[in-house]
Amino acid sequence: MPKSQRLIQMMMFINAKKTFTVQELADEFGLSTRTVTRDLQELSELGVPVYSVQGRGGGYRLLQERLLPPIAFTESEAVSLFIAGQSLKPLGALPFEEGTDAALRKFYHYLPQDIRERIDRLKDRVAIWSPRRDMSAEVLKILLQAIMASSAVTIQYASARAARPRDIQPIGLYESDGYWYCPAYCFREEDYRLFRADRIRSAVLNPSLAIRDDVALRTLQDPPDGGGSEPIFFTLELTRQGVHELRSDRWFGSAIVPKTDGSDGGFATIPISPNHIGFYVDLAWRLGAHATIVEPEEAIELFRAKLKSVQSLYT
Repeated sequence: MPKSQRLIQMMMFINAKKTFTVQELADEFGLSTRTVTRDLQELSELGVPVYSVQGRGGGYRLLQERLLPPIAFTESEAVSLFIAGQSLKPLGALPFEEGTDAALRKFYHYLPQDIRERIDRLKDRVAIWSPRRDMSAEVLKILLQAIMASSAVTIQYASARAARPRDIQPIGLYESDGYWYCPAYCFREEDYRLFRADRIRSAVLNPSLAIRDDVALRTLQDPPDGGGSEPIFFTLELTRQGVHELRSDRWFGSAIVPKTDGSDGGFATIPISPNHIGFYVDLAWRLGAHATIVEPEEAIELFRAKLKSVQSLYT
């Protein structure tokens, strides 16, 4: 039996038994105890959560973490998973960084040699670039855990004035332009807010705080204001290049319409929460001369204030 196949079958045996001895594995697979010990060491290095139990009646035990059964992949599926994993590398932080690396190592280890060689040729030749931003992977991990467990989180959030505690119920996590964002219900404001993860200084689960069932049902596909505030309309006039830049944007992409006078460019209008005006003004700022804010007036004034602040640095 090939070693890779033996290790997979050993993983299945361990997953079913939970507790076992080296001799039991040796009898099951017809191996020497020395070979079994080496295999267990290799499985441990690959991330299989086994540990030794000392003393009388000792042996090995599987940590309380389920192992998934082996899954067969076609060559194209294997390449797709490798590229998906590699595409996360440029991001400054991930909520599951260790898990991603471990999964890719296991996945790569059990691929046939010829497919590994083909994947090796793709390294540093296929990439999905994202700007690298510095932020806490631990904060992202806590937010992800809160979403999976339907739990509230207490965070220290840094605004322009100071870092203040907030109790929030996260709806989801998404990455845009290298930044991670967390739309959430804020218990202090009794409304929905959009939090930028790099501004969260610390985060801890707060299971003692009762969550809202209506918030737990929401997803990233729902409007970001959650219906908690009366929406206003944010409109941009775009040059041809601006249309090109925003075509792939999560919110504006489907809202772009061409100008009716036949000239290049277009308009994009979306409903937003008044609480999120600053976020969309920053987006227009990044587009420079390729986007002009048409409405609301509050957004135009905020853009002018940003422009005045920058001009003062060069006068």
